[in-house]
Amino acid sequence: MESISSFEIWAIFFTRFIPVWVCLAIFYFGLFYWKKKLGLLGRLCDSPIGLIGLFIVLFWIFGAILADWIAMFDAYEQSGMYRRKPPGTINTKVDIPYIFGTDTLGRDLFSRMIYGSQIVLLIAPAATIVAYVVGISLGLPAGYIGGRYDTILSFLANLVLAFPVILLFYLLVAPGIRETILPNIMAGIFFIFPILFALMVIYSRYSERLNILIISTLIIIVLGAWLYSGLVFNADPLGLVSIDPNELNIFAAVVFTTSPGVFRIVRGLTMDIKTRDYVSAAITRGEGPFFVMIWEILPNARGPLIVDSCLRIGYVTILLGTLGFFGLGMEPESPDWGSMINQTRSYIRLVPTIVLPATLALASFVLGLNLLADGLREQSLKD
Repeated sequence: MESISSFEIWAIFFTRFIPVWVCLAIFYFGLFYWKKKLGLLGRLCDSPIGLIGLFIVLFWIFGAILADWIAMFDAYEQSGMYRRKPPGTINTKVDIPYIFGTDTLGRDLFSRMIYGSQIVLLIAPAATIVAYVVGISLGLPAGYIGGRYDTILSFLANLVLAFPVILLFYLLVAPGIRETILPNIMAGIFFIFPILFALMVIYSRYSERLNILIISTLIIIVLGAWLYSGLVFNADPLGLVSIDPNELNIFAAVVFTTSPGVFRIVRGLTMDIKTRDYVSAAITRGEGPFFVMIWEILPNARGPLIVDSCLRIGYVTILLGTLGFFGLGMEPESPDWGSMINQTRSYIRLVPTIVLPATLALASFVLGLNLLADGLREQSLKD
């Protein structure tokens, strides 16, 4: 079969990512131009490591957003004539090369890698955000109020953290669990926290301005009920919000295993920050506990939390890849990176490069997050 040279492979690779290079150029121009107005993100310009990490992360973010313009084939399109072909093999029917080769079903590895980034970059950050909302909602009052409330929550968090993460993930996403109502119960509990947290923010800010408080509360309840019904029960009356049951199971498992760690970090930061003079000043002028926690303590804990969030998204990405590798992640045909590695690893002796696209994509994204976290930590210490 016809094939192209290594130079042509990389030339096509960089050409396909022209939309991404353009987006990155625009973003970095804006970053350096307005760096004095962007706070911690602007100060990242002084950290070469942080800039490299941000570049890698944004590369995959823009790649996922622009996947339809970058990919050369459909992620699920099979071709029996081109199974397990090496990089550069040309599909003579359409005269388009498989620049990274094909898998055992003749699917283009490059296109599956690109579309797989959409799955990874949707589940990992979204699950991490929900885990942070859960951890912050429980950690702030635990560290601020203390007492029996803190003791009970700390015990439960330590109980979850005592289990090996991989084993806990395996128990939560095993096929037998997926068929039960447990994932819906877990998701129902976790998805209620963003609504409660939003209500707590509004109440702490506008508790004495009833007209704004009532209107804001109604808006949050209506929007929250709409999203909640679609995500947890797949019963959105408008048909706009839904989530696959398998994805819901994985999402709930990620939040369950991640939120205790966030809780402990937030609790520790709160116990430290609540002793500062500006917190005492807020209490002296008559501010309530919700206002102190949301508007005095939480903003001053943002540095460590932002750094930890980058690292935690990387951990979640690795966990998702591990689940996919063991066949416990998404559906078998899914192009997520862990599943791609699992589907191709048996043929590495026939085509040594067959596992490289997904493996390098996963490793590079996690590396970018770690470098970004290092840069953010370096700059946050200067505050």
